Amino acid sequence: MKTLISTLFILMFTLSVTTLPAQARDLREAAVEAKKQLDASREKDKTVQSEIRTDRAKLTEKIRLLSTRTAALKQEIETKTQHIVRLTGENARLDEKAAQQQAELNELSGAVRVAAGNLNALLTASPYTVQYPERQARLKPILDTSRFPGIDDMTAVADLFLEEMALAAGIDATTATFISDTGEKVEGRVLTLGGFTSAYQLGDKTGFLEYSQDTNQLYALSALPSRSVRKNLARYMNGETDRVYIDISRGGALKQITHRQSFRDQVEKGGMLVWPILALGVFAVVIGIERTLFLGRVHSNTDKVMGRVNELAAGGAWEDCHNMVGKKKIPVYNVLRAGLNARKENRETLESILQESILKEMPRLERFLPMLNIMGAIAPLLGLLGTVTGMISTFHVITLYGTGDPRMMSGGISTALVTTMLGLAVAIPIMLLYTFLCRRVEHVIGDMEEKAVALTNIIFREVRA
Repeated sequence: MKTLISTLFILMFTLSVTTLPAQARDLREAAVEAKKQLDASREKDKTVQSEIRTDRAKLTEKIRLLSTRTAALKQEIETKTQHIVRLTGENARLDEKAAQQQAELNELSGAVRVAAGNLNALLTASPYTVQYPERQARLKPILDTSRFPGIDDMTAVADLFLEEMALAAGIDATTATFISDTGEKVEGRVLTLGGFTSAYQLGDKTGFLEYSQDTNQLYALSALPSRSVRKNLARYMNGETDRVYIDISRGGALKQITHRQSFRDQVEKGGMLVWPILALGVFAVVIGIERTLFLGRVHSNTDKVMGRVNELAAGGAWEDCHNMVGKKKIPVYNVLRAGLNARKENRETLESILQESILKEMPRLERFLPMLNIMGAIAPLLGLLGTVTGMISTFHVITLYGTGDPRMMSGGISTALVTTMLGLAVAIPIMLLYTFLCRRVEHVIGDMEEKAVALTNIIFREVRA
C-alpha cells in the first residue's frame, strides 16, 4: 500500500511538471506505464501482506506457545519455590541438629579431656609412677586439644583409672631406687601401702619415703620416725605382723616428723626473753620443793604428839611435856612450848601468849610465798613482752619485703608467740603451786590455833582440878 501511494505521488508530480509542449508525452503511454507500476506495486503489496499474514500467524502461534511455556514455567517456579522453602526449613533443622550434635561432641570431648587431666594429676601424684612412668605418655595424645578423642582414647582413660585403682587398693613391696636421707641415690626395699604411704628398709635403717612430683623420685624423710614406728615397719616388711602405720593424707602427716620442734628449738626461737622466763620457772620449782618439804615436816605427827601431851598433862607430868615438845624446832611445837611455859598465867594472858607465838611463826610459814606469787604474775607479762617485740620485728620485715611470702610472716609470728606460750606454761604451774602452798600454810596455822586452844583447855582443866 505504501508503494502504491508513492507511485501515484510520483505520477502526479511528473504530470504537473511536464508543461512544455515539446516534452509532452502521450497520456496513454503514461497511464499504461502508471498502471503497470500500480499493478506491480499491488502485486508486491499482496506478497508483502501475505508474508505479513504468514508472519503474524507464526508470531501468534509462537506467542501462544510462549504463553503456554510461560504458564508452565510459572507453575514450575512456584513448585520449585515451595521446594526451596521446604529445603530451607529442612536445612535449618539439619543445621540445628548438627549444631546440637557438635555441642554434644564438644561436651563429650571436654569431659574426656577433663577426665584425662584429672587422671594425669592423679598419676603425677601417685608413687607408682616411679615404677610405671610410661602411663603418662599414653595420656599426651588425649590431652592434645587439636585432636578429637576417639573410642580408643576413652578406653585408654578408663583402663588407666582402673589400673590406678587396682594399684592404690593393694600393697606392693619391691626393690627400687630412691634418695636416702644423706642425699645419696641408693637401692633398697620399698613398700608402697595403697598409694598413700611409702616406706623403705636399707640395712638396719627403716623409715618413710616422700614422692616428689617434680623429679619423679622417692626421697627418704630427713628425720626418722619414732622407734616404735620403725620397729613396726621393719616387722611388717619382714612378714612378722599384719598391722602397719599408714598416712592417709598422702604425706601430710609424715611431713610433721621433719618439722617437729624440740623444747630446745622452741627456746632458741623465742629470743632473749625466754631465759628470764625459764629462770623464773627454775626458781619457782626450787621454792616449791623447799616449801613443800618444810610444810610437810611441820605438819607431821602433830595429832599424835598432842594426844601424848594431853595424857602427860592430865597426869601432871609437865616436865615430860616440855621434853616432848622441845625436841623439834617446828612451829606447832614452838606454840605448845610457849603455852607450857606460861601455864601459870591466867587464861587471857595464856591465850595472848599463844596468839603471839602463832603470829611469830607465820612469817616463817609464809616465807617465799609472796615471791612465788609475784613470779607467777611476771612470767606471762614477760611472755607478752616477747610477743610484742617479736610482732614489731615481723611488721618491720613486712615493711621491707611486703606480704608476698606468707611463710615469712607466719614464721615471725610463730617465733613471737613462743615467749607467750612459755610464759603461760611457767605461770600456770607457779600459780597452782602458790595456791597449794597457801592452803598448806592455812592448814598449818589452823592446826596451831587448834592445838593452842586444846592446850589452854588442858591447862585450866588441871588448874581447876
